[in-house]
Amino acid sequence: MHRIDQTNVVLSFRIDEHRGLRLLEEDDANELYAVVDANRQFLARSMPWAASQTLEGTLDFIRTSREQLADNEGFQVAIVVDGRVVGVLGFHRVDWENRSTSIGYWIAEAAQGRGTVTQAVRALTDHAFRTWKLNRVEVRAGVDNARSRAIPARLGFTEEGVLREAERVGDRYVDHVVYAVLAADWHTESDSCAACT
Repeated sequence: MHRIDQTNVVLSFRIDEHRGLRLLEEDDANELYAVVDANRQFLARSMPWAASQTLEGTLDFIRTSREQLADNEGFQVAIVVDGRVVGVLGFHRVDWENRSTSIGYWIAEAAQGRGTVTQAVRALTDHAFRTWKLNRVEVRAGVDNARSRAIPARLGFTEEGVLREAERVGDRYVDHVVYAVLAADWHTESDSCAACT
């Protein structure tokens, strides 16, 4: 297995003067849970965990994300706007043997539509290719989740197909659209992404 230098991990990333990414800390549990709770109905449409998420579950997620980092399996970051947590973005895991990973994300409903998640996904994709030297980054989104699907499309990911009934959300199964970008294609896509801002 390829070991990464943990000092090279994106500990924080500034998108602009108001927006950035940083590693989650246990002290974020109350604030993060408050965002989930305030957006529960919105998030539960596409996130299977949202309907039943608790404060303890939020703290467990943060602890697990720190273990993920320590175990060299990727990391999760808070999406921060004007000093307040508004969402989460991260790597599901890293497949070092096949040099690939996937990225997931969510953001508070009121924080959508400003390019924040697009820029955040761009930062993590850059990290995967330029720091970890991976070959493939994937994003999956529900077929009916137009906003989520627009992010990888905007960044030049290729739509590769649909996984039927890939995830259970509440009492229904959701088809996922699979998007991916390869390292060989990323440098031109990321450097010329006029629609990303």
